[in-house]
Amino acid sequence: MILALDQGTTSSRALLLDRDGRVVTVAQQAIAQTYPGPGWVEQDPLAIWQAQLDTAREALARGSGSAADVAAIGITNQRETTIVWERATGLPVAPAIVWQDRRTADVCAALRAAGHEPFVMRRTGLVLDPYFSATKLRWILEHVPDGPRRARRGELAGGTVDSWLVWNLTGGRLHVTDATNASRTLLYDIHSGIWDDELLELFGVPRALLPQVVDTSAVVGETKRELFGESLPIASLCGDQQAALFGQGCVAAGQAKVTYGTGCFLLAHTGAAPVASRHRLVTTVALQTGRRRTFALEGSAFVGGAAVGWLRDALGVFESSAQASALAARVGAGEGGVFVPALAGLGAPHWDPAARGAFFGLTLGATPAHLARAVLEGIAFQVADLAAAVAADSGRALAELRADGGASVSDVLLQFQADILGAAVVRAAEPESTALGAALLAGLAVGLWRDAGEVAALCRPGRRFEPDPTVERGALLERWRRAVAAVREFAASDG
Repeated sequence: MILALDQGTTSSRALLLDRDGRVVTVAQQAIAQTYPGPGWVEQDPLAIWQAQLDTAREALARGSGSAADVAAIGITNQRETTIVWERATGLPVAPAIVWQDRRTADVCAALRAAGHEPFVMRRTGLVLDPYFSATKLRWILEHVPDGPRRARRGELAGGTVDSWLVWNLTGGRLHVTDATNASRTLLYDIHSGIWDDELLELFGVPRALLPQVVDTSAVVGETKRELFGESLPIASLCGDQQAALFGQGCVAAGQAKVTYGTGCFLLAHTGAAPVASRHRLVTTVALQTGRRRTFALEGSAFVGGAAVGWLRDALGVFESSAQASALAARVGAGEGGVFVPALAGLGAPHWDPAARGAFFGLTLGATPAHLARAVLEGIAFQVADLAAAVAADSGRALAELRADGGASVSDVLLQFQADILGAAVVRAAEPESTALGAALLAGLAVGLWRDAGEVAALCRPGRRFEPDPTVERGALLERWRRAVAAVREFAASDG
């Protein structure tokens, strides 16, 4: 079996998967977030590690009781979330700054105003936005005692969550990241596959702080024996969205998937050549094996399933997320008004960190069903914007979109998604596509599967949603565009 460690934004999970790519057992622990200032989102790095260790041990105990049955560990993680720790003690010097955090928006705006964005985009495939890791790293160094000097002297280690997990799994023997995670930092040249000196200087990040970049699918080391009773090979590292792309079997140019997680992430595979976006998507590494990289176009919406959680937890509209879909089904398409889920700013293709969420079209007759419907449709509208940008960049509309993630269990969401795209949406038969991707990559590295063809057969499709031609797609999209323009105008006039 493969032990997949899936460290996400709101939980750490561990899954045992068998040779057929089927989940044997799952263990999960929630991870708390804190919000110490407007637009700030933090987590405790030690809590991330402890939850991931606990769930790995629990999954092993439930599934087989023996680490000897595990061929390898595959790791997938929330991307861009940034951690800095002391090499000598292994202790973090500050809270983790989560990918949703917007505290460095002014820094990014200043760099953009100084004309640096075209250069940054050419080297990294990314736009200047606080979403990515570089300005987070710099912020931490500037806000801990003697941070920049200690980093230059090699006393501090930094990186994304994969680096932090591997450091702890190996007892500090390895400080590594893979190319998919490195490509989300604003510090990595996606063309040459190295940390870029000019980018390091621009963002003020010392090279000595950063991990070694390794292949996505390869044995990079072994865990400490005392953690699981055996030294287990660590055979894959992969950012969560690229892992889901692989876990959905999207390995050829033109194939695309969307993950409805905390945010919404649409990736379209572009093959061996990076495609520069003209419509404010980002270019990212899809996979690196044997030092050879493949690429994808990506669009990210910062709030997806998190909006359903907000209705549940903050507003008390319903008691469980599963109720959202049942409520929404009581209301027809477009009858719930329009909700713009800019609760943490707008991601691609707008990249507006100042935008904030809003409902439009509410009346005294609005009910929880209307709110639920509007929120699910708002999630789908964001994905439609991303799909339109992919089509504009690639010159062809998506014929099919593969879907996974927690919110993909909603038939209402996926049917409306198909309607508003005018294209089929296919739900993955295995909802744990992220963990499946990490497991398949690890299995390939240790020879559990022979090749990509054998792996692709394990990525099984589920229910297919075809677009309803009676839905007034154009009118609904126009209402959405007006709503997005309104929240952006409000943010601009408010600031």
